[in-house]
Amino acid sequence: MMDASLLGLLGLLIGSFLNVVIYRLPVMLEAQWKAECADLQGQSQPESPPFNLMAPRSRCQACSHQLGWYENIPLLSYLVLRGKCHHCKAAISLRYPAVELITGLLFLWCGWQYGASATGLAWCGFCAVLLALTLIDWDTTLLPDDLTLPLLWAGLIAAALQLTPIQLTDALWGAVAGYLSLWLVYWAFKLATGKEGMGYGDFKLFAALGAWFGWQALVPIILMASVIGAVVGVGLKFSKNLREGGYVPFGPFLSMAGLTAMVAGPTAMLRFVGL
Repeated sequence: MMDASLLGLLGLLIGSFLNVVIYRLPVMLEAQWKAECADLQGQSQPESPPFNLMAPRSRCQACSHQLGWYENIPLLSYLVLRGKCHHCKAAISLRYPAVELITGLLFLWCGWQYGASATGLAWCGFCAVLLALTLIDWDTTLLPDDLTLPLLWAGLIAAALQLTPIQLTDALWGAVAGYLSLWLVYWAFKLATGKEGMGYGDFKLFAALGAWFGWQALVPIILMASVIGAVVGVGLKFSKNLREGGYVPFGPFLSMAGLTAMVAGPTAMLRFVGL
C-alpha cells in the first residue's frame, strides 16, 4: 500500500507537468512548422524569447503574473487559492487540478496493481502519455509524434523486457496491425467520399496500443473507442456543442479504450461490446 501511495503522490507531480505539456507542446510544434516553412521560402525569422517545456515559468493566463512555487503545489494550491489567481483573482481552470487528480489516481492504481516496480512505472508512463494525448487531441486535433512514437517504442521495449504480459511477437504484430488497419480505413473512406475521416496520428496511436496489448486486443479496443465516441458525439450534437464541421477527434476515445483495457483487460471489453 505504501508503494501505491508513493506512486499516487508522484502522479500528482507528473499531472502538474502534464498540464504544461498539454498547453505548450502544440504551441511549440506550430512555431517549429512556421520556422520550417519560412526556411523553405528563404525568409528570416525574428528572434523570439525561448518557449519550451521548461521556459518561461508558469504564469497566470489572465494577468501574466509569474507563479511562485507555493502556487504550483498540485491540488493543494488550487484549494488554498480557492480556484483563483492570487494576484488578479481571475478564475483558474478546473482542468488543471482535474488533470493532476486523474494522473494521481491512475498512478495509484498502477502502484496498487504492480507496486513501485519497473512494471508499475512502465504502466504509469503509459497512463501519463495517454492522458496528455487525449487533451491535446481534443483541444487541437493533433496527436504529436513526440508522444505517439515514444509510446509505441515503449510498448515494444516493455514486451521485450517482459514488463507486460505480451509476447514480443504479439506486440510487434499488434503495432503493425494497429497502424495498417486504420490506414486502410482512412484510404477506403477517402476514396469513397473524397474526405479525410481521421489523421495519421490516429494510426500511430492505435499502433502503440497494439504494442502494449498485442494484436489480440485491437478489436475490443477499436470497438470500445467507437462506442465511447458515438455516445460522446451524440451528446455533443444534442447539446449543440459540436465544433465547426461536426468533427470530433478520435484519439481521445482510443486513449480511453486503452486505459479501459489496462484496468479491465481486453476480455472484459469484449464482453462489454457483446462479442
